[in-house]
Amino acid sequence: MIALLTGTIVHNTSNPIIIDVHGVGYGVYMPVTSAIKVPVGSTQTVYTHTHVREDALLLFGFLTMEELQLFDLLVTVSGVGPKTALTVMDRGAKAVQKAIISHDVAFFTAVPRLGTKNAQKIIIELKNKLGSTAEFDLTSDDSDTTAIIDALKSMGFESKDIRDIIGRLPADATIEEKMKHAIRILGSTK
Repeated sequence: MIALLTGTIVHNTSNPIIIDVHGVGYGVYMPVTSAIKVPVGSTQTVYTHTHVREDALLLFGFLTMEELQLFDLLVTVSGVGPKTALTVMDRGAKAVQKAIISHDVAFFTAVPRLGTKNAQKIIIELKNKLGSTAEFDLTSDDSDTTAIIDALKSMGFESKDIRDIIGRLPADATIEEKMKHAIRILGSTK
């Protein structure tokens, strides 16, 4: 398995892009939005997924490990091949995560070759796998919320329980009041 390539971008105008690694040119399929970020002549590190078929060995590359991990999750869904998953990833990792968490079937059906049934399968199968971090990232960019989540985790409360109550905290309260309220709710469920 080829997990990572670091080399010079030789060609990036169509898929696959070509990366020269010490004189060997690797063809790597990338989301178009990522390919335009890697100019010809630049040295780049690309995290790769190796896909082996009977008739081909294909590399799919991403600029971040998070994108690769999301791609790896997408290809675990039956009916979603690597080229379809790549087209989904072209819409952006954050947008894909948000669509999964918010059950946005229309987001996925807008992708060519991806019907309603496969869109629903993606959402159902991946919602729990994305879990805690994606849901917390989407609830709020508020540093108070992050601080409350971290504090409750350090007290030993379960991530699932924290997720369930975080939206029920009073919006106009101070961080101390929110924390007391959260502990009261979580303490009553134990």
